[in-house]
Amino acid sequence: MIVPETLIRTAERADDAALAELDRAAWSPLHAVLPAPEPPYEPFFDERHIPGDYLLAVREEEVVGYIRVVPPTRLAATAHVRQIQGLVVAEAARGHGVGRALLRAAMDKARADGAVRMTLRVLGHNAPARALYASEGFAVEGVLPGEMFLAGEYVDDVLMGRSLTLR
Repeated sequence: MIVPETLIRTAERADDAALAELDRAAWSPLHAVLPAPEPPYEPFFDERHIPGDYLLAVREEEVVGYIRVVPPTRLAATAHVRQIQGLVVAEAARGHGVGRALLRAAMDKARADGAVRMTLRVLGHNAPARALYASEGFAVEGVLPGEMFLAGEYVDDVLMGRSLTLR
């Protein structure tokens, strides 16, 4: 099987509809902390979620994934840190390196922006995401046991991080 080339680029306002559709299609209790989206749907971008915070994976002109990376706080004390606050890959594109390409591009962009550390939070039962992050050098730095109550179950919130100065 020939896998199309993946282009990584920064999101633009015009990507709103494609990202909203991808987000709805990819919703799963494996990674979502919010209820499943229902109409009427809100726009993907808003005051807190701006295009410049997102890198997109595009294959054959179709958006097949995104990653959102932002400073974890507005504090000057955390200006050297970037935090992943969303990584989504279309089901048909999973297993073909899209998530890894997005993750690596996000780390490269963070380094270029002067960051030296990257962090994220992942649900404890999301084994595929945790394995991807670990394979890219992220380590578990803390666990909040039973922090989330999702679909009738208590789920751990796992804090992971890594240095961006080491490749």
